[in-house]
Amino acid sequence: MAKMNYPDFKFTITHRDPKTKARVGLLETPHGTIETPNFIFCGTKAALKGVTTAQAKEAGVDIILSNTYHLLLQPGGKIVEAHGGLHRFMGWEGPMLTDSGGFQIFSLGHGSVAGEIKGRRSTPWGKSTLKITEEGAIFRSYLDGQKVFLTPERAMQTQRELGADLVLVLDECTPFHSDKAYTERSMHLSHRWEKRSLAEFARTHTGKQALYGIVQGGVYPDLRKESAQFVASEAFFGQAVGGSLGGDKDQMHEVVAMAAEHLHPERPTHLLGIGGLSDIVNGVTLGMDTFDCTHPTRLARHGGALIDPEFADGRPHLNLKNARFKEDLNPLDPTCTCPTCKQFTRSYIHHLIKAGELLSGQLLTLHNMAYMMKVARRIREGIKAASKVMG
Repeated sequence: MAKMNYPDFKFTITHRDPKTKARVGLLETPHGTIETPNFIFCGTKAALKGVTTAQAKEAGVDIILSNTYHLLLQPGGKIVEAHGGLHRFMGWEGPMLTDSGGFQIFSLGHGSVAGEIKGRRSTPWGKSTLKITEEGAIFRSYLDGQKVFLTPERAMQTQRELGADLVLVLDECTPFHSDKAYTERSMHLSHRWEKRSLAEFARTHTGKQALYGIVQGGVYPDLRKESAQFVASEAFFGQAVGGSLGGDKDQMHEVVAMAAEHLHPERPTHLLGIGGLSDIVNGVTLGMDTFDCTHPTRLARHGGALIDPEFADGRPHLNLKNARFKEDLNPLDPTCTCPTCKQFTRSYIHHLIKAGELLSGQLLTLHNMAYMMKVARRIREGIKAASKVMG
């Protein structure tokens, strides 16, 4: 296995659950240390929708991600670099991760992801992904229709300009309904792209960023094994489980388990694009350390508050649009200490929604951020308690 030094990064596993692969770790970066398992909030275009980074920090957020593809199109890596990188650009002092844009090959090419998350789906210029070749992916910009050529080298160069702590290789994310022959060809293409990403990363490596490889292989156990072993054998700091993970929750859990069995046991592991609570819990038991998803913030913008089922009549969230909250003077969650729950009632937030006030989305976003961080703390505390009992 090739070697590469990551002098300003370290991942230390501090606790292990004796019955599963769940673990608690410390992930050290140049912009701070976070405890894992943890949730990464999506600031896709260098913005957390509806809230400032200062507000996110007050809500307990530890780490944020942004997307290379979207920032390559607008405003461009050079402009972000001129600000001193994403941290200065968006006013965030904590750790950051950037996705390479590989997911957009899938989402924009197959039209399966909501436009508000990953960019406009309907444009005057037709299909966004024009061609995938050995060299890279040719896109048509959803902003102005211009052709964009995204190669592993360009993805690395742009992420160097963006300056996030944790960066990802360029890969092709195949849809789950692809047959095995296509999935295998795609996986091997991703592996070649990952090697090129690693070479380009090493060429300008300063120690200030750390590179993650991505496991592909679709829903096929032998391909997931091969891809996980490939990523484990290369000089990556961390590893991510990517690709479409199946057609339903059960299949997704099976696919994650396929990859988890063959991952490098001591590297930080990220599960890409997954944020449902049951999926996080399942991922943690399989050794996943970090997760990202737009669900908590998107739900907030549509009037939803994540909450323990005991305070929501057994439901996973409250829909504050409902008329039953018009006269409800309780906080969203009586056990929550977030800025929203400390100051405002369900009735007030219901009123804001009905009045069309943008503040409703902001208040719900802050609460959902705080809730996800509370869940992450609970998970870590549970692992620590189990390891202490056995210790």
